[in-house]
Amino acid sequence: MSISDLHSKVYNCDTCLFKLISCQYMEPVEFEKLRKVSVQLRFKKGEAILKQGARATHLAFLQKGIVKFYYEDEKGKNLILTITKSPSLIGGANVFNESMNLFSIQAVEDCEVCMIDLVMLKEIAMVNNRFLMKILEMVTGMFKDSILNFINLAHKQVNGRIADVILYLSSSVYRSQHFTLTLTRKELSEFAGCSTENVIHTLSRFHREGILNVKGKSIEINDLDRLQRISKVG
Repeated sequence: MSISDLHSKVYNCDTCLFKLISCQYMEPVEFEKLRKVSVQLRFKKGEAILKQGARATHLAFLQKGIVKFYYEDEKGKNLILTITKSPSLIGGANVFNESMNLFSIQAVEDCEVCMIDLVMLKEIAMVNNRFLMKILEMVTGMFKDSILNFINLAHKQVNGRIADVILYLSSSVYRSQHFTLTLTRKELSEFAGCSTENVIHTLSRFHREGILNVKGKSIEINDLDRLQRISKVG
């Protein structure tokens, strides 16, 4: 199957936000060089998009879906760095070197992703300063959430951590105060930096106290002000 076939089967490249942004900083013929060596792929929920420790060969643009960034330590324990919704540039910690991926990116729900060849990306960026600065801006923005997550969680107790996670998912991922989780309770615990039992007990308490309405994977924020206060005092 040709690359053009892959593009036509997954989504229309002409409507891709990455193209719209890139073509503000380069000529269409220049972008076409990048498109020809990029491949659009579908990933099922739970599939790895980028693997920690694998050689970094692509930058990925998330066209559709939700993904998690996570780091696996030497004991095999996972720590979720952030959760990101499309459209978004993902990966890119090693855009300008030949190192390995520092963490894994996994589909939280079915996703559509454009895998952008790093060799061609670097070739274009090194002779196009405006495009280079835009890529650096996008990559930096991608890591902002994970950095803020660590800062917020560092000095908070379990209540504050769970409140932070629910508020983040509501505002930045699902963009609603009533949403259906595509994360498991275990993944919530890996994001909040606590045990699965802590997550289950805290969500149950928030439900009993009327802060949240929790039914299985459905979560509705009933008392946003109180949840924000819990987040603030930690």
